[in-house]
Amino acid sequence: MNLFDIKEPADIQQLSIQELQDLSKQIRKFLLNSISKTGGHLSSNLGIVELTVAMHYVFNSPKDKFIYDVGHQSYVHKILTGRIHEFAHLRQYKGLSGFQKRKESIHDPWEAGHSSTSLSAALGMVVARDLNQESYHVLPIIGDGALTGGMAMEALNQIGSEQRKMIIIFNDNHMSISKNVGAIDQKFNRLRTSKPYMHFKHDLKGALSSSRVGKSVLHTMKNVKDVVKDNVVDTSIFGEFHLHYIGPVDGHDLPRLINVLEMAKDYEGPVVVHVLTKKGKGYSFAENDVDGKWHGVSQFDLTTGKSLSTMPKGHLSWSEVMSKSLCDLAETNKDIVAITPAMIGGSKLDNFFSKYPDRSFDCGIAEEHAMTFAAGLCTNGKRPFISIYSSFLQRAYDQVNHDVARMKLPVVIGIDRCGLVGEDGETHHGVFDIALLRHIPNMVLSQPKDAIEAQHLLYTAFSQNECPFAIRYPRGNTSYEKVENYHQIPIGSWEKFQLKEESKVVVITYGDHVDRIISKAKVNDLAITVVNARFFKPLDEEMLLSILTDTQDVIIYETDIFAGGLGSAILEFMNKHRIYKDIQCMGIQDCFVEQGSVPQLRKTLHLDMNTLFEMIGRCIGI
Repeated sequence: MNLFDIKEPADIQQLSIQELQDLSKQIRKFLLNSISKTGGHLSSNLGIVELTVAMHYVFNSPKDKFIYDVGHQSYVHKILTGRIHEFAHLRQYKGLSGFQKRKESIHDPWEAGHSSTSLSAALGMVVARDLNQESYHVLPIIGDGALTGGMAMEALNQIGSEQRKMIIIFNDNHMSISKNVGAIDQKFNRLRTSKPYMHFKHDLKGALSSSRVGKSVLHTMKNVKDVVKDNVVDTSIFGEFHLHYIGPVDGHDLPRLINVLEMAKDYEGPVVVHVLTKKGKGYSFAENDVDGKWHGVSQFDLTTGKSLSTMPKGHLSWSEVMSKSLCDLAETNKDIVAITPAMIGGSKLDNFFSKYPDRSFDCGIAEEHAMTFAAGLCTNGKRPFISIYSSFLQRAYDQVNHDVARMKLPVVIGIDRCGLVGEDGETHHGVFDIALLRHIPNMVLSQPKDAIEAQHLLYTAFSQNECPFAIRYPRGNTSYEKVENYHQIPIGSWEKFQLKEESKVVVITYGDHVDRIISKAKVNDLAITVVNARFFKPLDEEMLLSILTDTQDVIIYETDIFAGGLGSAILEFMNKHRIYKDIQCMGIQDCFVEQGSVPQLRKTLHLDMNTLFEMIGRCIGI
């Protein structure tokens, strides 16, 4: 069968095993060719080809519900559900999402961009199914990395208690983005090396279930199976939750996969099917990846594996800027430790982990635990830096509030990937962290305009010992020059850049917008003042008061969610001080922002530079 002829999963259900294997090869080739041109999540999808083919062969989507944990490994599922012709626009504006998307297809019953949600969602669907007296299968597909998330364990606890019919596909590739860590993964190692013990059951079931004697034999076999499970195969991770376990099975062996899935299909309670897959299967560069480089990729050369996107000379990613400065500060401050929730590579902490292994901690996909772990370190005099993506920080909100800020513990929080991040869309845009943190007492919240200021801000954060200090920085790169002599930036202070003496407009902004606005204003010879509002909390009240009581027009330019952001903070300040002045606020309004390139999204949201300068022009009268 030609891959491009597939309109729905039923199209593959009459194929032979050999044809299914040929189809899997076509899919893997298509994924490589397509993703090399568009970018996307490569390794996880190469690893799940045969498993997804087998699932669609045995089950009937959309009646049966497939829930991919995180959802970035659903590309093969999208291909088999008739969306292959849309892959040329993968992760582009108005194009095919890189995750499951409910509005995109009836075959996508759930959507998520964060890990460990699939089991809770699946149980909700199963309970609703049973209450509605309906009959269909629910199959959450969850990886070994995602099972380190506390939410997944909470769900397993109730799934074991409810004992409802559900098939959990445990997609075990020994990796999340980078190599998994922790005691749970060590338990999984014992499962990976165990000998399969369930493959005999399905072959005999039909023959034995037709008579009283046969049913008695089946009951005896179940007892034997339980003894084998308890004494030969350590299934305690699942067994202790009272879940039936089948596996491990080779995730690239289609006949075996189909047989095991058919077996699980007949089971009446919750069952875990343990599938061993190879992340990056079929592409040597991805197969040999140990640091997560091939997890999510930009456009690349298929032959050499080299990225087609280049970083300008003298530039580093914002994450590298923070990591280099952290390593530098840790040389003289022996109390500095680094913490990451499974993002060593993404947060560019590799060098710190290599240089200071005793002071480096990967907590796995467990943002909540990582934050409270940092708080505990602080109580005994350590100075933790926890690097966490903005969209994942949402998961640790309670811990920041309750365990860090309430006790005024000086945890330094690096909020990576803040702002609009582009092609990953709604679940990954880091536009909420200002609003999430600004209202929490005792917090300091900042953002540097450039790499120099970033280094000084990090130094400032570690130089104080009074409160938690958060520094946000975006995805992408910036011009880099190493600071030789650090200095403290007064907490709550802003900077003012008056381009001409007769300035008529003040633009209050932050981050790399500051230099971009200054540069464009100089090119256009505009008489404006640009304020670097590098602290969202506390505000520079003295400067703000002088600006708001002056005659100049004021524009607040931000590219994060407006409600609770910088504009909100300034409006609150004006209300508190009974200042009545017309100011113009730009920010993301009450919506989730879809996928697309950052420039394209800013233009769509009317937050691009041209829109800002049109507003400036109207204020100046040009």
